[in-house]
Amino acid sequence: MNPYEKTIQAKAKELLETGEVTAVLGFRKGSLPMTTEPYLATTPDEAAMLCWDTNCRLNLATYLHKGMGKVAVVAKGCDSRNIVGLVVENRINRDDVVIIGVPCTGMIDPKKAADAAAGEILAAKEDGDNLILATASGEERIAKTDLLRRNCALCTHRNPVIADYMVADAVPEQTGIDRYADIREIEAKPSDEKWAFFDQAFSACTRCYACKNACPLCYCPTCFVDESSPQWVGKGTDPVDVRTYHMLRAIHCAGRCTECGACESACPMGVPVQLLTRKMEKTATENWGLEAGLTTETRPAQDTFRLDDPEAFIL
Repeated sequence: MNPYEKTIQAKAKELLETGEVTAVLGFRKGSLPMTTEPYLATTPDEAAMLCWDTNCRLNLATYLHKGMGKVAVVAKGCDSRNIVGLVVENRINRDDVVIIGVPCTGMIDPKKAADAAAGEILAAKEDGDNLILATASGEERIAKTDLLRRNCALCTHRNPVIADYMVADAVPEQTGIDRYADIREIEAKPSDEKWAFFDQAFSACTRCYACKNACPLCYCPTCFVDESSPQWVGKGTDPVDVRTYHMLRAIHCAGRCTECGACESACPMGVPVQLLTRKMEKTATENWGLEAGLTTETRPAQDTFRLDDPEAFIL
């Protein structure tokens, strides 16, 4: 058992017993190896179902909204930043959310684990800095750092930026990381090569909208993909419509994305959705020094104006 798990369960039980909250939003074990699922504990006994390990990939901020009553949520660094964003955008009231902060050293990419294993993964368990994968041919011990999701390997905000309770002391933040090396490589390509690259990258997209549904930023009552008057984008998988969908969604996330990776984790086709949102993030950081979700005192980039804003990007 992860050392954080008992602390999370104990705090959740306490909050429910005292009536400080009506529910605790966290994770419980999934039905398959290396899976978890969102879980809403509403009684002290149900708190024992809560779990924590390197498979808690989903961003639980996605499930927060007004009208839930006062709830607690288990939040790692990226989740906490999205909670801040939702407060700033008036999606939730800060007083209605109790944040149980969890320091995070990264979540496992199940696709990397599957590629590294010699066969179907039948079971998995953590052993310190290693992950032990059991297959039909035996057990394999692999360093967790070799299996981290890309956004976790590049994360510079491992600790919650806001929390009412912390389950452990803060972990060291990563420094000296080149977060945008792959983005700059694409930026350097000629225009025709960029088009070819993205056409290939998004060719597998089936328009299932798993990326949109997993994203805590995509909460519009009616998404632009569902609008019929006017119709902004076609419903099929024509390359132009696929391209338009991903570009418009990235623009809507510009200056708001916390690089939590929920979109790519949810994609069943392995589409590199974050390439576009991270490009928008890079632009906001380099031009305006803005990083989403670090403080409730700062508005999103597209909702902010200063007289000294740089205008070099304007054609």
